[in-house]
Amino acid sequence: MGTRMIDHQPLIFDHAAQFFTVTNPKFAELVDDWLKRGLVREWQGTIGELEVGGHFVPFPSSPPKYIGVNGMRPLADSLLSQTSLVNVVRPCWVSTLEPFNGTWHFSEKEKPCGQFDAIVIAHNGKCANRLLASSGLPLIARQMKRLELSPIWALLAAFEDPLPTAVNAESLPFEGAFVKGVESVSWMANNTKKLLGRDSGPQCWTFFSTATFGKQNKVPQESIPAATAERVKEAMLEGVEKALGLSKSSLQRPFYTRLQLWGAALPTNTPGIPCIFDPHGRAGICGDWLLGSSLESAAISGIALADHIADYFQQGGPCSDEFAVGLHDEYKPLEGHDIGQFPGLESVDQTGKAPALTLTT
Repeated sequence: MGTRMIDHQPLIFDHAAQFFTVTNPKFAELVDDWLKRGLVREWQGTIGELEVGGHFVPFPSSPPKYIGVNGMRPLADSLLSQTSLVNVVRPCWVSTLEPFNGTWHFSEKEKPCGQFDAIVIAHNGKCANRLLASSGLPLIARQMKRLELSPIWALLAAFEDPLPTAVNAESLPFEGAFVKGVESVSWMANNTKKLLGRDSGPQCWTFFSTATFGKQNKVPQESIPAATAERVKEAMLEGVEKALGLSKSSLQRPFYTRLQLWGAALPTNTPGIPCIFDPHGRAGICGDWLLGSSLESAAISGIALADHIADYFQQGGPCSDEFAVGLHDEYKPLEGHDIGQFPGLESVDQTGKAPALTLTT
């Protein structure tokens, strides 16, 4: 849930989660509260599918699609203000966790970070695997290592003028589009229109690559070679041209760009369970990948593990296997779009959509 703001321009980009849908009743309660507090709103802008060559098919307005009012990051930040029971310490890099006398001792490069009754791992990928490797949690570590993740490139680009127009329209007929038939681009969204409702001034766009393109061009995300960054940027901008049906090199050059590699962006397999918990180690795992790849899945997973840990300690923290969850579940391939799942959208009947619109240069 990342939002990047460039104050002196001003420019704004959602550069991770783009929007979310709601199908689960528990998640719906959360979203209703966010709506009342003005943290989220329904995204009324048109989104749909854009096929190579500029053929756009809009989605119906149902199911509702939600976004953060000022981007997705402020919604995540708002969770910290909801309770006085949580003490968030940052920055804090936990490099070692060790069991000792019924508790967990954390340290950062041999500097003590405190001791705790239980731990929750809400992270994945190489960092989590390294942390778990010597933790004495073999079942938790094994389940985490089974997770497979796909890399995705995100390109933030600001243009002086609106992108090429559609037939008989003053602007593109969409604010967000799932791109089909282009290897280097899977999603594009106009953040200026989406978040600010503005047609004039600089146009801030977020472009995501496909998972295949991400894998083909994967490098260490901490140190992306300049040559790779330039090659990826040009390939993605060329992909935008193909998606819009423009001739090569005819797209206006953006005056601002920022490229980011999400090296462990999205899961490609899942155990299909809300959470994992080891009562003997007093350790649990939560995350969207346990159920799918969506904001809704992340919330439901967090709620499930919180409830389970509460029940566990209310009964005295027993080591009995009755509190073991998900330690032996098998993983299955995870279906969905390259940028995640949007529950409710996948059931839309394609034949019930409006006719395709063809974009022109």
